[in-house]
Amino acid sequence: MARKLEGKTIALTGPRKASDMVKLVENMGGTARIHPAQGTVFLDDAQLRESIQSWISEPPEWVILTTGMGLDAICTMAEDMGMLDAFLSVLEQSTIAARGYKTINALKKRGLSPLVRDDDGSTEGLIRGMMDYSFEDQSVVLQLHGDPAPKLTAWLDEQGAKVRQVLPYKHVEPEKEQLALLLTGILGGQVDAVAFTSAPQVRNLIEYAREQDQLQALADAFEGPVVAAVVGRITGQALVEEGITRFVMPPVDERMGSMMVELGRYYANEVIRS
Repeated sequence: MARKLEGKTIALTGPRKASDMVKLVENMGGTARIHPAQGTVFLDDAQLRESIQSWISEPPEWVILTTGMGLDAICTMAEDMGMLDAFLSVLEQSTIAARGYKTINALKKRGLSPLVRDDDGSTEGLIRGMMDYSFEDQSVVLQLHGDPAPKLTAWLDEQGAKVRQVLPYKHVEPEKEQLALLLTGILGGQVDAVAFTSAPQVRNLIEYAREQDQLQALADAFEGPVVAAVVGRITGQALVEEGITRFVMPPVDERMGSMMVELGRYYANEVIRS
C-alpha cells in the first residue's frame, strides 16, 4: 500500500474498529492517535422490543429509514421475538422513504424498495425527496440510529405528521478527558488530521470546544493546517452546520478505508502542488 500518510499523525475519533484503523494508518506510513469522541454504542433491547410491538400493532402510513445498520438491528430483534414475518408484512404495506445506499441495500436484502430516497446521501436530500408528498395527519415511524435528527423531525412536525421515533442504538457520552486531549492535539499542532466516522463524534467535539470557549480556535484549525476527514455526507454535514467546510470525504464509497485512502490522496496532491 502506498505510504501516502508518511510523517502524518492522524487522530481517530471512532470507537468502532479502532485497531483496524490504526493498522491502516500505519500501513500508509502514518502515526495513529486514538481519542474517542463518541462513547460506547449499545443496543437498547427493552425499548426496541416495545417499539417493534407498537410498530406491528399500530402500522404507520409512512416509514422513514435512515441507516441500514438500524434496519438490520430491528429485523434481528423482530426475529428473536418471533415477529419477523409480521414486521416485514407491515413494512411492505407502508410507504417507505430511505436515506443512504446502505439503507437501500438493507431493504433490497428483504425484497423491498423505497418510494422516496435522498438524492445525495444527506438528510437534506431525503427531505427534498419527500417534499412532493403530503404528510398532513400521516402516521410516521422514523428510524434513527441512536442520535437525534433535529432538522428532519422539525420538518416532519412542520408538515403536520404524527411521528414515532425508533432508535435501535443509544450513544453513551465520551470521556471528557479524551475530548480534552483531542482538542489540545488539534490546537497545539500535535495532529495533522482528524478522522471522523460519525456525526456524534463531530458534535461532541464541537460542544466540548464550545464549553471551553475554544470553538472559534477549533474552526480556525480546521481551516488549516489540520485536515478533517469524514466518512460520508452525514458526518460532513455536522461540520458544515458549524461553518466548517474544509474537509476530505470519499466521493462515493462511505467507508472508513475509503476515507483514509482519500486523505492519503489529499496529502499526495498537496505535495504535487507544492
